[in-house]
Amino acid sequence: MIASSLLQGRGWLVAVESAVVSFRTPDQVVEDEPWESTGSATLAAVTPWRTFRWYKGQKHYSGTYWSSTMRDHVIYESRLELARLLFDDFAPSVRRILAQPFLLKADVEGKRRKHIPDYLLITGDGPVVVDVKPRHRVTKPEVAFTFAWTRRVVEARGWQYVVWSELPPAVLENVRFLAGYRRDWLFDGALLDEVRAMGLDGRTLGELGELLPEREPEEIRSVALHLLWGGEVVTDLSTPISSRHVLKVPQ
Repeated sequence: MIASSLLQGRGWLVAVESAVVSFRTPDQVVEDEPWESTGSATLAAVTPWRTFRWYKGQKHYSGTYWSSTMRDHVIYESRLELARLLFDDFAPSVRRILAQPFLLKADVEGKRRKHIPDYLLITGDGPVVVDVKPRHRVTKPEVAFTFAWTRRVVEARGWQYVVWSELPPAVLENVRFLAGYRRDWLFDGALLDEVRAMGLDGRTLGELGELLPEREPEEIRSVALHLLWGGEVVTDLSTPISSRHVLKVPQ
C-alpha cells in the first residue's frame, strides 16, 4: 500500500495502492511498469502519451511551443498550459520539460483510477509532476479527488507534485515578453561578452545603451533582455519591465 490519507476539504479516507505507469519513448511503448521502480532518467526520455486534437468548436487552445530548455517543441493543450510552459522554460532549475509524460494507474478505494499529468519537470531539486487547472475547477469534487490520489502516489516516492492555476498577471506578462528573447542563435556572441563585461549589477536597463556608444541602444537592450531570460541577471518581475528596472547578478 502506498498511502492512506484524509483528503482535505472532503473528509475522504482514501487507500491508494499498487500504482503502475505506462509511457512512450521514441522506440517503444512501455505499459504497466511498477511506479516506484521507474526511474526519472527513464521518464526524462519519454514522448507525449497523449497528443492534442483539433476539432471545430473546441474550447481549448492547443499548440506547440519552442522551448529553449528542450531545444525542441513542447506541446500544450490550453492557454493556461502554455503559461505554465513559459514559466518552466524561464526557470533556471528546470533541465527538461516533458508534456503529457505518462499514464499513471492506481487502485483507489477498490477501483482502478487513471490520470495523465500535464507535465513532468526534471529539475536540479528532483522530479516535479505538474497538473494545470483553472482555479475555479480545482475544487470540483472529481478534480480534487484525482489530484489528491495523484499527489499521494507522486509524493510517496519523494517527488514533488504541483497543482498550478496561474501566475500573477504582471509576472506572466513579463515572462511572456522575455520569451521573445530566448533564441540564443539570434545574438552575436562577441556582443554578449561585451555586455557581460560592462558590469550589469545595479544598473538599470535604461543606462545600458549609454555604456557602449558604438552600439545601437536597442541592440544592447535586446542583449540584456536575453540575459534576463537566461537567468544571468535578474530583476523585479512584479511590475511591467521598463528602462527603470534594476538588474542584479545572482549570487
